Amino acid sequence: MPEAPPDAAARRAVAPVAVYDPDALDRKIPDPGPLTPVDTIRVPPRDARAIHVPAGHVLRILSIEGAQVGDLNLFAADDLSERFFSGKTRALHGTHVTAGDRLWSCLPYLRPMATIIYDSLSWYGTDPHGCRVHDVIGTRCDPYTGRLLGGDDYHRCCHSNLTRALADATDLPLPEAEGHVHDVLNVFMATGFDETGRYIMKASPVRPGDRLDLQAQFDLLAVLSTCPGGDCGSGHSSDDAPCFPIDLQVLAPAPGVLEGWQVPPSNPYDRSHGR
Repeated sequence: MPEAPPDAAARRAVAPVAVYDPDALDRKIPDPGPLTPVDTIRVPPRDARAIHVPAGHVLRILSIEGAQVGDLNLFAADDLSERFFSGKTRALHGTHVTAGDRLWSCLPYLRPMATIIYDSLSWYGTDPHGCRVHDVIGTRCDPYTGRLLGGDDYHRCCHSNLTRALADATDLPLPEAEGHVHDVLNVFMATGFDETGRYIMKASPVRPGDRLDLQAQFDLLAVLSTCPGGDCGSGHSSDDAPCFPIDLQVLAPAPGVLEGWQVPPSNPYDRSHGR
């Protein structure tokens, strides 16, 4: 085992510094007021569906039958190259997100895609095992990792579900659609890290009636997979866990709410990169 340098203890004792100041992020958006349902899509177990969410409208992810987590991808409705950036969202808001936090798009756009305006599981906080809900840490379950670890090909994992649903929603060939599928927001999932730093998951606390409400900051295409792990308390990528549907609802804000409100522009950096 390598020997620690002489100043190792002093380095370990240095207090950490936050990379970003949350107060510097503009979280002010119009309160949508009374909401009017305009569209609903039911996502079957071990499958995925896509839904369009106009700017200012609310995407409600609703538990309806049993404990079930969902893997969420977000895209700009008119440009699939602008998609959810889980890593930057994690850096700006933390490993898990809740009401008041925003979901950010990838570089070079880097603008808020949606703001979480309601989280029925905010009471969960941090449990005795260090787990919280709605993480932007873990990737979606996928058939490539399953094959790498010696399993059989399994086609109902979240990566494959999202690929099929995106292809269906856009009429893209399956390989092209797969190239746009990205790391997710793990909706309703309870996760954290163990004492060695390994990613862990446990049974979700979600129950029928729980929901996460996201207000779209510009026109979005949302794609959600109902994970084959069900509540993700036992495993992934199999047909063993009990699984349930999840509803995707789009709700319109009250009349007049969006007057004077502007869609956030793409990041103003000039993209010259010093050249």
